[in-house]
Amino acid sequence: MEEPSSQKKLTKVLRHSERLGMIWPEQPLDMLARCLQDSAKSSTSAKAPTSSVSSKSTHENSNAFPEEDLARDVNIDNIVKRKRPEFVRIISKQMVGVFLSIWVRRSLRKHIQNLRVSTVGVGAMGYIGNKGSISVSMSIYQTHFCFVCCHLAAGEKDGDELKRNSNVEEILRRTVFNPVPIVGMPTRVHDHERIIWLGDLNYRINLSYERTHELISKQDWIALFEKDQLKRELRKGCTFDGWVEGAISFPPTYKYEFDSEKYVSDEITSGRRTPAWCDRILSYGKGIRLLSYKRGELTLSDHRPVTAVYMAEVEVFHHRKLQRALTCTDAEVEHHQ
Repeated sequence: MEEPSSQKKLTKVLRHSERLGMIWPEQPLDMLARCLQDSAKSSTSAKAPTSSVSSKSTHENSNAFPEEDLARDVNIDNIVKRKRPEFVRIISKQMVGVFLSIWVRRSLRKHIQNLRVSTVGVGAMGYIGNKGSISVSMSIYQTHFCFVCCHLAAGEKDGDELKRNSNVEEILRRTVFNPVPIVGMPTRVHDHERIIWLGDLNYRINLSYERTHELISKQDWIALFEKDQLKRELRKGCTFDGWVEGAISFPPTYKYEFDSEKYVSDEITSGRRTPAWCDRILSYGKGIRLLSYKRGELTLSDHRPVTAVYMAEVEVFHHRKLQRALTCTDAEVEHHQ
């Protein structure tokens, strides 16, 4: 028994979306229809205050504004001005307190394929998602990118950095994008050509509370950064081997009083915290260059956000150039024969 043609078509579309690994989150906008609708509403509302017709007569005159007449009233300039957003979201994923959302320029989204997501929990009992990572694998043109957003183990006691190192290794070991390996497709984090790792890494500063605040008051970021745990672990090769972070020239991002410019002090009931650069962004791979690394000043959290801007190279496959090269090769073969 054959399937209806409409069902066949639907199946084909679903398979195509699965192959791409994404379904675009928005539908095309019919701007003319929207303007017609708005125009009809405005015309109706304009007449409403002076109208005294019954509900029956209203229904009888429901076609008093045919589309042909409304279309003549449509301001084409307004349609042109209603630009669609420059950036579109291709994926958002949350795991307890870890959230990753990726947006791209509208002109670029058709060149993004092979979207895959992998989550790893490393919290209580080694699997609870209050600590862990969300990783996204995708290809931009013919270059494979990976984005890892994480929340690592907390604590500012001596030796707590070892727990964070262990979290990183666990995330790298357990993150898998394709359970069944596919030729040419990355399976692990390090299989990608360009990688960005960001989030609350929770590495602290190995200084006393008083000395840390003294250096902050002097804005001596160089002296303060020398005592940063992550910098030391990177230097020793204990974690993030081969990864790169930009120079830090901004105040520590943790821990602030809510909706305040003040770090948490002794008076706070939750106990004081030594300020630290808990929120970090690192990169891995060739063909990626850091342009900017700074923090924001939003006061909605006890952290301050960190931003980084990178310039990344991508490989673009030119079908015409390949066809031309293959044609030349065939001609050379025929010539030698």
